[in-house]
Amino acid sequence: MTATDATATPSERMRPAVRALLAVVIAGLAAFWIWALFFASKDAINRIDDRGWAERAERICVAAEAERLELADLRPITPGDPALVRERAAIVDRATDVIERMLDDVVAVEPTDDKGRAIVPQWEVDYRTYIDDRRRFADDLRRTGDNLPFYETAVDGIPISERLATFAGDNEMATCSPPIDLSR
Repeated sequence: MTATDATATPSERMRPAVRALLAVVIAGLAAFWIWALFFASKDAINRIDDRGWAERAERICVAAEAERLELADLRPITPGDPALVRERAAIVDRATDVIERMLDDVVAVEPTDDKGRAIVPQWEVDYRTYIDDRRRFADDLRRTGDNLPFYETAVDGIPISERLATFAGDNEMATCSPPIDLSR
């Protein structure tokens, strides 16, 4: 032990250890970011390899979106107008029919890659849940005559429409995302 070590306070003796720990933490963070930015896979987790399937799906969804847009009724619904709310429910039903046909057409052909065959059925299950949520919403509108908010199923705390949109975005089929406006 040197003379300076003997006279050093405990906090002064800890400084080299703290510096070493801080250096290790900084080096670890730097290594992580270098790996994340330059070496980690940039592929979307939901992206399937069958690009033909995704392109076909997008074409189907574009046609369905055009059909749904023809149904749009942008009149504001004022409180105390149950007839207009019931009209809205009918529009939601017709738009949901379009979405259901779209989904049936998209999944009528199975992707050719293993990953696609594994995850498209889960996407379909999620979409069918979303469709059920829309049907329940339309039934509630008809039953109450009130312009109620739409509540959708959440999976692991994530709205199901977000899961569906993420899959669609990862596969470059954006119009296969659930519509934001329920009356479309």
